[in-house]
Amino acid sequence: MPLVYHRFAALVCLTLAVPKLGGGSEKYKQVCFFAHLALTLAVPKLGGGSEKYKQVCFFAHLALTLQKNNVMDKVTENPFKTEKHAGLVHSPMALMVVTALFVTLYLVSNVMAVKVIGIFSLLYFDAGTITFPFAYMLGDVLTEIWGFRTAKKVIWMTCLCNLLMVVCTNIGVWLPSPDYLAETANAYNHIFAYVPRIVVASLVGFLLGELSNAWLMEKIKEKTKGKRLWVRTIGSSAVAYLFDSLPFVVIAFAGIVSIHDLLLMIALQYVLKLLIEAVCGTPMAYAVIKVLRRYVIKNERE
Repeated sequence: MPLVYHRFAALVCLTLAVPKLGGGSEKYKQVCFFAHLALTLAVPKLGGGSEKYKQVCFFAHLALTLQKNNVMDKVTENPFKTEKHAGLVHSPMALMVVTALFVTLYLVSNVMAVKVIGIFSLLYFDAGTITFPFAYMLGDVLTEIWGFRTAKKVIWMTCLCNLLMVVCTNIGVWLPSPDYLAETANAYNHIFAYVPRIVVASLVGFLLGELSNAWLMEKIKEKTKGKRLWVRTIGSSAVAYLFDSLPFVVIAFAGIVSIHDLLLMIALQYVLKLLIEAVCGTPMAYAVIKVLRRYVIKNERE
């Protein structure tokens, strides 16, 4: 077979390879195939040191280099995301569900925080302490899967939802009610008239705590190279709960409970939140992340 034909065949194969450059392992395999075919056709007629052989090698190497760069350009904000899990970022349904649960748990925790629980007249903490760590758990999931930037947007949106709840519930407080429902109206007013103070306290603690939690999750992930999720969830929460519990308890309950009880509430709330995070929140974070990675995205792609 003439040398010109082999040169032409090699050129055709490389020309076919370059337009196929794009994201995804299948495209990369196609480029590898065409580049290999080009060399297979060209090499038998070209000496190892010939100029044509060097040209074919150069273009084949260029095709692979361009493909590699193209794939790397598609890496998302999460630096440790693998190709297998890259589709998570493009899963609006999964993000919507996690965000909805996150917002719900946060709002519910603020309403529950109106009630102070006392155990044996020694231990005091607000009822929202029970549910709030699960909101933190979902915050960990948001940061782990979608990255700090997305988590930060969800945190700010949650704050806006909280303010909207205060406005709406206070409209209900101001509106008149019939006399025969006076007891119900008083109960409603008693709860939701106090909620704005809880919300102010919660907003300060939530922003300081959640933003520091998400930021620390990202930084610890970089240090651990994406390994040891439990170190990230518990380690970031241990710091974030300090920024959350202290301002929340002081703003929400100062002047209502004694200083002794106030200090006791801060300490107990911090310990309980961290304990719930370690015992329940972290295992749940592992389970949620596993479900998202193995099933949700796979089904959406199908």
